[in-house]
Amino acid sequence: MPELSPRRRQLVLAICCMSLLIVSLDVTALNVALPSMQRELHAETSGLQWTIDAYTLVLASLLMLAGSTADRIGRKKVFMAGLTVFSVGSLLCSLAPSLDLLIVFRMIQAVGGSMLNPVAMSIITNTFTAPRERARAIGVWGAVVGISMAAGPLVGGLLVESDGWRAIFWVNLPVGLAALLLTLRFVPESRAPKPRRPDPVGQLLVIALFGSLTYAIIEAPAAGAASVLPFALLALVALAGLLWYEPRRAEPLIDLRFFRSAPFSGATVVAVSAFAALGGFLFLSTLYLQNVRGLDALHAGLWMLPTAVPMFLCAPLSGRLVGSRGPRLPLLIAGLTMTASGVLFAAFEAETSNVTLFAGYVLFGIGFGFVNAPITNTAVSGMPRSQAGVAAAVASTSRQLGQTLGVAVVGAVLASGVGASPYARVFVSAARPAWWILAGCGFVVLALGVLTSGRWARRTAERTAERLETVEPRDVVGAGGRA
Repeated sequence: MPELSPRRRQLVLAICCMSLLIVSLDVTALNVALPSMQRELHAETSGLQWTIDAYTLVLASLLMLAGSTADRIGRKKVFMAGLTVFSVGSLLCSLAPSLDLLIVFRMIQAVGGSMLNPVAMSIITNTFTAPRERARAIGVWGAVVGISMAAGPLVGGLLVESDGWRAIFWVNLPVGLAALLLTLRFVPESRAPKPRRPDPVGQLLVIALFGSLTYAIIEAPAAGAASVLPFALLALVALAGLLWYEPRRAEPLIDLRFFRSAPFSGATVVAVSAFAALGGFLFLSTLYLQNVRGLDALHAGLWMLPTAVPMFLCAPLSGRLVGSRGPRLPLLIAGLTMTASGVLFAAFEAETSNVTLFAGYVLFGIGFGFVNAPITNTAVSGMPRSQAGVAAAVASTSRQLGQTLGVAVVGAVLASGVGASPYARVFVSAARPAWWILAGCGFVVLALGVLTSGRWARRTAERTAERLETVEPRDVVGAGGRA
């Protein structure tokens, strides 16, 4: 990639953040529309889960493939293709006449989305080459995630009340078109000097693992354990296959050597835990506010402001802290506040009082606002520049997998607790185990924030980077390689 002027680099960062904005905003805004979609499309709880998880599942399955493909044929080309497919998928979603077709169109949308985030991060890491400058750019990237997550419920509520749930997908069209035109004009093309070869076996194993695991979790309450057991076994076989096959491949889809770095492994698990908590939190809160309290989408979105405002304020602060002091403090704040929020709902039934409901939402907003910037920074810090893109792709995959599992697990727990009982009457008690799960996710963030950000952890990252750079020539190429 040619050396760009400071102004041009900032413009490239802004364009990449536009793609992140529509991908992130789409997920959070859609949560507010779930009750409206449930009524119009006559969906059950599992159907609502699939409208979210069909998207995040495909996204998680294809992120690393998209990153390596971009290295081979050009990051700009793949990024523009992603914007086009995502925008077309959004248009199809807005026209969907049934739940089944909506789920299919969400999967098309996700194919486009998979070409955006990892490729955009690869462009950023190769545009901003100085470590401090790159940390600030990644901090902005993380802040945009927090801002989009914060704005999603309110924007979704406004759109649903004004024009219905289909309007949520209309917003993606002008933003996607603007990003496409700006990319064509201002983003330079780049490729890896020696891109990885395709790994179709690894890709199929990833799809089998994520898909069968998610299906087993979502469908278990309705279909029964015996019916989903084959899918659970398929997930185990796929996982075993990945662990056996990938280390034996010269250029694997997932380089398991990355996980010798404690910060990288910690960032991966933190991403899964934090975004599982986010997916479960939004799913529970939306259904509670609209189906139990009887609020419309707009007022439900307004009730989410105590979560949205702290996210908005804390996300850029977290990015600056990561750039100046490292990831430990933001992760500790995130873990403490997310755990406290989950415990407040699980142990003290925060839903039953406006004061405690408000407090629980504020605590979660603070926690999630602080967690995202250190995930990306920790995943790529210490990695060779040529490996930053694939490391970021694993972090992005972990986010989407976490959100997928959060919605699947929380929805399954809620459905099992509600059963055939009157929904509004038993919701709080049925949701209590789910809130304990979310509290546990917060505690994982806290524990790993301590364990994977000290001197020992940094030494493991340094050793891993040395191995990746010096063991073999093939070790220094991969998704996001330097152009």
